[in-house]
Amino acid sequence: MSRGGAAHGISNTQDRGWAWMVLLATVLLQGLTLSFSSCAGVFFTDLQREFQATNSETSWFPSIMTAVLHAGGPLCSILVERFGCRFTVMLGGLLSGVGMVASSFSKSISQLYITAGFITGLGSCFGFQAGVTVLGYYFVRRRALANALASTGASIGLTLWPLISQYLLDEMGWRNSFLIFGGVLLNACVCGAVMRPVQLGPPRSPLQPSPGQEPGNLAEDAQMSNGATPHQVEPPQQARFAACKRTLQKYLAFDIFCKNKGYQIYTIGVAWMVMGFVLPLIYLVPYAVWNGVEERKAALLISVIGFINIFMRPMAGLLSGLNIFTGKRIYLFSLAVLLNGLSNLICVISADFSVLILYCLIYSISMSGIGALIFQVLMDVVEMDRFSSALGLFTILESVTILLGPPLAGLLVDITGHFSYVFYASSFIMVSAALFMGLSFCALDRKNKLKEALKPTSNSPSSYQYTEVPTNPELEKQAPPAVMYITSI
Repeated sequence: MSRGGAAHGISNTQDRGWAWMVLLATVLLQGLTLSFSSCAGVFFTDLQREFQATNSETSWFPSIMTAVLHAGGPLCSILVERFGCRFTVMLGGLLSGVGMVASSFSKSISQLYITAGFITGLGSCFGFQAGVTVLGYYFVRRRALANALASTGASIGLTLWPLISQYLLDEMGWRNSFLIFGGVLLNACVCGAVMRPVQLGPPRSPLQPSPGQEPGNLAEDAQMSNGATPHQVEPPQQARFAACKRTLQKYLAFDIFCKNKGYQIYTIGVAWMVMGFVLPLIYLVPYAVWNGVEERKAALLISVIGFINIFMRPMAGLLSGLNIFTGKRIYLFSLAVLLNGLSNLICVISADFSVLILYCLIYSISMSGIGALIFQVLMDVVEMDRFSSALGLFTILESVTILLGPPLAGLLVDITGHFSYVFYASSFIMVSAALFMGLSFCALDRKNKLKEALKPTSNSPSSYQYTEVPTNPELEKQAPPAVMYITSI
């Protein structure tokens, strides 16, 4: 039995029985972690009034929480490999609960950054990513269905958290609300307890790869802990350097970023895009209240976005999986980003509640497309055997712009005195990112087609025109292609 459930063998609980309880726990876990930051906008005005803080200073709190949720991925992977998914999820639930309880006693906005921002964000990261990982051990044949069902938890949480937050804020104030949230988030520990290690059948041969393990990595598994093989002894300093290099290549794909133009363009484009993408989720409620909308109705706007996402995200995933979009998903993704950016201009036209409902409808449709496609496109531009390391660098660069976006928007509000400029800025960032990615990949496709025209015979044609990472023919002959199942972050 493996700590994380990844031991060699076949489990008699996969795709049936207890696996469905684990799936139910994962749905609840995603609602507790991934969508929790959506309630920050409800408390924005009260926190600003309590600590006499500017818009920029107040926005650091949800910004840090969301950024740490994305940036903690590599650390979470190390914990899962060392201690297993159950321990990591329970640790995440404990951190999230303790962070929110401590935040209810905060005496300054800077203390809120550490408690509710960093500690709760890190706990949410551990719980979410380890919960997604354990599904890969409990589901094999129905893994795609399991991931699709699990992703609905985030949409359900996005629907419920703002409504619950507004009710608690009206009845008890923000401090007691945060205290209650701490108790609620501790339920992630219960979800983690459900995720017991997978009981596996007869062990496989040491030379036979396990499900989800790449045959090409068997040689690495035979290495000693200091990075050297049993028949090779390296000096300590050289061994440490080699181990550090292997760790960076495993979790952060800097080599792919330098060599693969498609990955380079996509990572830069998405990193720029998310700076504007998160702004409406934080500033929509304060903007509506500032324009005279009742607070309960303003909180309902975020819930409308989440409710529509419950149905639209699976539909967007099914649509993008059609064969006609194979190799063209980047253009579908760019179109969703463009629509999302243009929809922000609706808020600027009018702040009437009916107009804001229309905005939420269009925003949530484009948001569903972005959520369903963001990692599918990444799979198209990067070889699957390096996907996990490419994902690590991808999410860390995302977290940097997520961290900076809301405070800069808050500074813009402090300077101008109008929330509408936040939506202008969000629209500009989203539209420019969509045009950058769409036009860049179009130019890259033309360049690759020109190369193919000059070389009519190719021994190993690529499935996607914009993949530029060279493959190893000898490794492909020795091992079948690995398959990875990724759910959206």
